Amino acid sequence: MTEFQDPYLKSAEPVKFNEKYVDSSVRPGDIGIVDQWAVNPVSDPCVGNLETPVNSGYFTKAFLNNLPFYREGLSPNFRGLEIGAAFGYLLYGPYAMTGPLRNTDFALTAGLLGTIGAVHILTALLVLYNAPGKDPNIQPSDCTINNPPSDLFTRSGWADFTSGFWLGGCGGAVFAWLLCGTLHLDTIMPIVKGVWAAG
Repeated sequence: MTEFQDPYLKSAEPVKFNEKYVDSSVRPGDIGIVDQWAVNPVSDPCVGNLETPVNSGYFTKAFLNNLPFYREGLSPNFRGLEIGAAFGYLLYGPYAMTGPLRNTDFALTAGLLGTIGAVHILTALLVLYNAPGKDPNIQPSDCTINNPPSDLFTRSGWADFTSGFWLGGCGGAVFAWLLCGTLHLDTIMPIVKGVWAAG
């Protein structure tokens, strides 16, 4: 820009703006919207882990840090028990309602057996993760998880987690089976089973 294009270039006085365009509530130390939504590297820029408003936001951090896997103050066995109970309880419905025996009298029991089989397969995968001769990978703290559980990422901690997962998964499946077998669901279950029925 030349001095003919900008009349303030040669002027020694500061530029005065019209008062109706000046927001007096903004202070020099305030964080602007650009700084709030900035994407920064967490530690090493070459790693590719970025701190974004999604993975470092309040809701995301509060939600993930309160999951049983990352919640503070739990033993590895209780972590596995809580996660396994949720898996067993939630897997029961699809196996009972959409399984091949859904229109028979054995639908509830077949769902229970299918869920317990799935829990056994998931438990076997957790055992295989701990099977090599080294400890499981230790997760470092980052912008989302402040304090990962260090006692979980050992061979004995992972074994306790696996046994708790198996017990919780089988218990959650049995609990769901008992609920479906004892509650008066005779009017709801035929409707749910009929949704996936062919023809």
